[in-house]
Amino acid sequence: MTRTVEPDLYAVLGVAPSATAEVITSAFRRLAWELRPDTRVDAVTAARFDEVRAAYETLRDPVRRAAYDRSHDRPSRPRHRAPSGAAAASPLSRLRYLFVPGGTAPEPPLRAGPVHWEPGERP
Repeated sequence: MTRTVEPDLYAVLGVAPSATAEVITSAFRRLAWELRPDTRVDAVTAARFDEVRAAYETLRDPVRRAAYDRSHDRPSRPRHRAPSGAAAASPLSRLRYLFVPGGTAPEPPLRAGPVHWEPGERP
């Protein structure tokens, strides 16, 4: 039996293991622009784009990224210092959503985009 070697997802995107989410997204967008699956149709480019997309999907999600780091004996990203004052009083103060087992999933924040309105139309 041959064992396939899993590529280092950080190396696929060309970022350091301590890279922030913004750096990872920027690297993915740069590589996606270079590989352009809508204009470059060869098999090698398509395979490379799939590899880059899979690496980005894993590293952009904090839970999947932490699991990847643990499975590859890679230390987690460096932690920031705890804030001082009232914000440090509660460990739950940093949570955006609190998941309660058996409850429903939290609603994402509401986002409103530009509104298209034609003169003479009634809302």
